[in-house]
Amino acid sequence: MKLSRSTLLLIFGVLVLLVTCATSSPRNVDDFIQCLSNYSQPSNPIFDAIYTPENSSFQSVLLSYIRNKRFTTQFTPKPLAIVTALHESHVQGTVICAKNHGLEIRIRSGGHDFEGLSYTSYLYFVILDLFNLRSININLADETAWVQAGATVGELYYRIAEKSKEHGFSAAACPSVGTGGHFSGGGYGNMMRKYGLSVDNIIDAQIVNVNGIILDRKSMGEDLFWAIRGGGGGSFGVILSWKIKLLRVPPIVTVFHANRTLEQGATDIAYQWQHVGHKLPEDLFIRVMPQVFNASQDSQEGKKTVVIAFIGLFLGQTQGLLSLLNESFPQLGLQQNECNEMSWVESTVFWADYPIGTSINVLLERPKQPVVYYKSRSDYVKEVIPKEVLESIWKLMIKGGLGWMQWNPYGGRMQEISESETPFPHRAGNLFLIQYGFLWMEDGVNITEHNIDLSQALYDAMTPYVSKSPREAFFCYRDLDIGAATDNATAFQKAQEYGPSYFKGNFERLVRVKTTVDPNNFFRNEQSIPTLPKYK
Repeated sequence: MKLSRSTLLLIFGVLVLLVTCATSSPRNVDDFIQCLSNYSQPSNPIFDAIYTPENSSFQSVLLSYIRNKRFTTQFTPKPLAIVTALHESHVQGTVICAKNHGLEIRIRSGGHDFEGLSYTSYLYFVILDLFNLRSININLADETAWVQAGATVGELYYRIAEKSKEHGFSAAACPSVGTGGHFSGGGYGNMMRKYGLSVDNIIDAQIVNVNGIILDRKSMGEDLFWAIRGGGGGSFGVILSWKIKLLRVPPIVTVFHANRTLEQGATDIAYQWQHVGHKLPEDLFIRVMPQVFNASQDSQEGKKTVVIAFIGLFLGQTQGLLSLLNESFPQLGLQQNECNEMSWVESTVFWADYPIGTSINVLLERPKQPVVYYKSRSDYVKEVIPKEVLESIWKLMIKGGLGWMQWNPYGGRMQEISESETPFPHRAGNLFLIQYGFLWMEDGVNITEHNIDLSQALYDAMTPYVSKSPREAFFCYRDLDIGAATDNATAFQKAQEYGPSYFKGNFERLVRVKTTVDPNNFFRNEQSIPTLPKYK
């Protein structure tokens, strides 16, 4: 069986770690912790925030913000310590002490990193976990808010709704995503056709740099402020907080989730959606989600089929939505009984896949441990995929048995913003973004490899129908299988593979900014922004 690049990296990393441990003394974490004592305050004692493997709560703290069970095995490298910062000074101290004592740092705010890069490493490392830094200060007078990096988007939505029924924000559908990583990677959501991404609505930020200094937009300068809004904050420092512009939403919005089977013409509807989804008025966002289901009970046992869900948010009321769709997208055949009117904050609960009527209090819930294994990938589509190709894709998905895709429409505000305005370059010219998802529940290396192979097969089959030179990918849907597995290459050479996929022409500017603000590449991971090579 051919091993995926992510598995090869895992094996290689474990071997490197074993050799390192066998030939040298382990780092003395006591020196690191003693260094942290210099950053303790009577009102904010840092020792309350430190967990080592000797602590009985270490494992639960580690698992609490891991979302992917692929990174909970006995082979997954564990940190020497976790610092769950309770104060900004704890962040400063962790950066300085880790740097001074030769430890790598991994920064975690929500734990949704698809490849676990925010909480794993194959070098001696510590996790700086920001989940305690979650304050949100809403200012309706100037329609802004300061949001700490450890706050989730669900908490942000809830706190906005506490203050106003006519404001919202453009961010993720999943409420447990941490704002620190989500915003710094772009911040994708169902209001992007109306308002753009999260990063398009950020007006200030605070970051701890490699020297442990807290900077805001003015003191960090426009180059660094540009870089952290879509280039991944973890390559440049530790994001402490964001200042965002609140967005106006109507008091009543309409949502729908309409399933269509292949027998009901789902393929024709999805084909037509490719022509109109990106052209619809910017108040309407329709996600298309093909997914594998067991066929009806009357069918052959074990038989599977594809059902396509059309999931929508309309910033208006039902009658306006139905009138619009009857004119622009009648193939969907949306019925009034498939629509639900509600407040905007209630729509965020719906989009998180909770039943209609669920209390918005679920936006404040935080998972305690991972429950599924998964592998995700992404693609951008610039030309309509032919109907016969869609049919072949469904067959491949059915053969795999457990895959799904999300097609997220472009157009509207997204095509009006220059691709160099922020590091996020995927703007005009795209019809939609694809997210591929494979989820499984069973343990075992062979099971994991099998499912990753299925994911790779679907991804490979899509190659002729997606963006090229480079094959673009969404940074927040991180994928370690992008690029060639050149283990003897330098970090800069490896980055030439994934960098253009995530950032296109903005990658070179990101490298220049990185080289300026972190010349020794302290803030790094397997897919971080590299520094320019030092030529002798």
